[in-house]
Amino acid sequence: LLSGLDAKRIVPVLNEEEGYHQIGPAEYCRDYFVLSVTIAFATQLEQLVPSTMKLPEQQPEFFFYYSLLGNDVTNEPFTDLINPDFEPERASVRIRSTADVLQVYLCAQSKLQIHLCCGDQSLGSTEIPLFGLLKKGNAEIDQHPVAIEGAFVLVPPNRAKQKLPQLPLDMAPTVGVSVILQRETLNAQPLIPLNAPTEPKQPQEKVLSPISGKTEGLQQRSQNVPSQADHSSSTEDEATESEVESLKFEKGTKLKKKADNGPIAASQPNPVGASSSSEPLSAQKIVIPAASHHFCFSIDLRSIRGLEVGFPINCILRYSYPFFGSAAPIMTSPPVEVRKNMEVFLPQSYCAFDFATIPHQLQDTFFRLPLLVELWHKDKTAKDLLLGVARLQLSNVLALEKTRFLGGNGEQCWRQTCNETVSVTAAQGSGNRIAELSYAITLEDYGLVKMQEVVVSDSSQCVGAGQQRHVPHTQPRCAPENHPEPRETLEYKAALELEMWKEMQEDIFENQLKKKEMAHMQALAEEWKKRDREREALVKKKVAEYTVLEEQLQKTLKDLDKRERQLFSAESELQRVKKELQAEHERNLQELQDSVRRAREECAHQVELERSKIKQLDEDKLRLQQQLYEAENKQKILEKEFQQYKEQQSSKPEIQLQSEINLLTLEKVELERKLESATKSKLHYKQQWTRALKELARLKQREQENAMAHLKKQQQELEHMRLRYLAAEEKELGKTDRQELEDIRNELNRLKQQEEERKQLQDVRENYASRVDSLHSRKLNEDMDGYLSRLIEERDTLLRTGVYNHEDHIVSELDRQIREAIAKRNIT
Repeated sequence: LLSGLDAKRIVPVLNEEEGYHQIGPAEYCRDYFVLSVTIAFATQLEQLVPSTMKLPEQQPEFFFYYSLLGNDVTNEPFTDLINPDFEPERASVRIRSTADVLQVYLCAQSKLQIHLCCGDQSLGSTEIPLFGLLKKGNAEIDQHPVAIEGAFVLVPPNRAKQKLPQLPLDMAPTVGVSVILQRETLNAQPLIPLNAPTEPKQPQEKVLSPISGKTEGLQQRSQNVPSQADHSSSTEDEATESEVESLKFEKGTKLKKKADNGPIAASQPNPVGASSSSEPLSAQKIVIPAASHHFCFSIDLRSIRGLEVGFPINCILRYSYPFFGSAAPIMTSPPVEVRKNMEVFLPQSYCAFDFATIPHQLQDTFFRLPLLVELWHKDKTAKDLLLGVARLQLSNVLALEKTRFLGGNGEQCWRQTCNETVSVTAAQGSGNRIAELSYAITLEDYGLVKMQEVVVSDSSQCVGAGQQRHVPHTQPRCAPENHPEPRETLEYKAALELEMWKEMQEDIFENQLKKKEMAHMQALAEEWKKRDREREALVKKKVAEYTVLEEQLQKTLKDLDKRERQLFSAESELQRVKKELQAEHERNLQELQDSVRRAREECAHQVELERSKIKQLDEDKLRLQQQLYEAENKQKILEKEFQQYKEQQSSKPEIQLQSEINLLTLEKVELERKLESATKSKLHYKQQWTRALKELARLKQREQENAMAHLKKQQQELEHMRLRYLAAEEKELGKTDRQELEDIRNELNRLKQQEEERKQLQDVRENYASRVDSLHSRKLNEDMDGYLSRLIEERDTLLRTGVYNHEDHIVSELDRQIREAIAKRNIT
């Protein structure tokens, strides 16, 4: 069948009489399915409204729109985008096909688009992939409904053209959608069947079928009441089937009104197979408190490992927890063989319990009563042996993090899952560990129960493979044994007549409604044409205004573009000037640093040269002083010899004295000549010393003038730079330059002071030399006493200055001359 089908040619065909869509060949595709789409919630929808969009002046209405098998579906409008408040709505369509053909069709029609609209404008959309509902060769849909649910991100239209930024996940607009596909024989509700909703947020049902309102109402009620009709009755006519369903609904309503108060029921939905077509009149009724929640607790005993028993065992696990609604034990089957040092996974070990209770009572029971799982050894030849017991603390699942998911009706549910491993302790003996049990428990909270009374029939006592339906053992089982055929009872005949009368009255009422509808539609059409003309005129006026505004906007844009270009060129020029000024500043700064460095190097070189010259002059001075000292020593020796000679001559006769006088005269002339020669030599050295001092003073003065001129030049350059650049870094550099210039000035002042001291010393020496010369010139003209008094006065004057002492050469020379003068005076 699939090999001859083209996926592109598979299209749903509407059967208005039967109220379903045919997908695939009618002669082969005979299974019925229900496809449901639920929009549960939405968040962050204000992100989809652009700032340029003008909403209607009146309060705008927003709604979700999608197309389901060619049927346009919208939900109830809402007005608040920030906190959207709308009731979850579910739209369902009946499909007649097969699982394989439906899988091929869903793969071809792979996406369901849902739009958020305001009027006729789409603000955003999302795409829900449908190809994941059915997988090829997977029979999952035969066991339970398949679903795709979650929060999907809404994307504004033309995001690429508008160049909108990508929003973070926590700020992205989302819509919660649940898509469920199930066989029509399966019960889509995981809760206990309810006849009347009590929650305001219960999803509203929309059955997308073009059949009459009677059939639509019946199908809507069939979603709330579990179907118990056999598939074999599908060959009967449609009217009879509708009558049976209506009769069951009325009967259930009557039983609900007559219900008494009773304890909470606990059961799990079970796929309904072939069963009776109606409920017994004596079915039990259980009242559920208003604060009760619908819980689903599942236990999966996964594996046994670490066996510490001396023999292989055929393992089965058994447990019972009456709080879940049944005291009957739950056992794994078939037995599996477990040996030492091996892990064995248990077959058919999953069981789920649906029950209604108060959350506080659930927590109290879980904390107070652990679940005891017994480990049994099943022997074919002997009695079953209890080996050990594992204690499962069910309260551990309450402490774990809750995760949110969408239920079958689109409501928000919570799930907590716990995976643990516990020790199995020996049932007899010291209680040692004999094995380890790995298990997983899940607690699902579906919220408040939607009804307060539950009808429990005999069909709820059947047990399926791995699933159980049970009621509290305290409830009596009232199951009538003998019932006549439903179609032969008086109640059925009366109900049938009532239904026929109802149909007749409905036809009459529908005809009246159609006439009123035609009159209203004609009036609405005329009003629509009138308003359409007004709207068209208003649109033309707005278009003209918008054209003028567009021209003004174009002109403004051109002006802005021109100003932007001018601003860009001015900014470029400013950047160029800034770069040039920066480069010039750096260049001038570098030149200033180079000039300061060169001046410092030149000053250091000149100072070094002057120091070397001064050192050379000091050496020459010491050498001349040494020669002068040697000449004075020789003179003293000659004077002593002359004194001795005079003393010897004074004791000889006069003649000898006369001859000696002549000789001494000659010697005197010779000595005077030598003294004159020494005096000339002394004057020559004195002139050279004076010339050297003058040359040194001239060099120092020239150096000072050069340094002052260079310093003035540097000061002028620094003053120029200071006036030009007033930045903080130039101030710091100016401080550094001023410090260096101050050091140079101090060095020049120190050199100037040394030069002044040398000049003063030279003046003193020149003064002394002139005085010595004057003394030599005057001693010939003055008498010996005046000469001696002047010598003594000059010596005392020099000593009183404090600069000279008796060891200085000048003072020693004066002392010598004073002694000679005294000696000459004594001789004369």
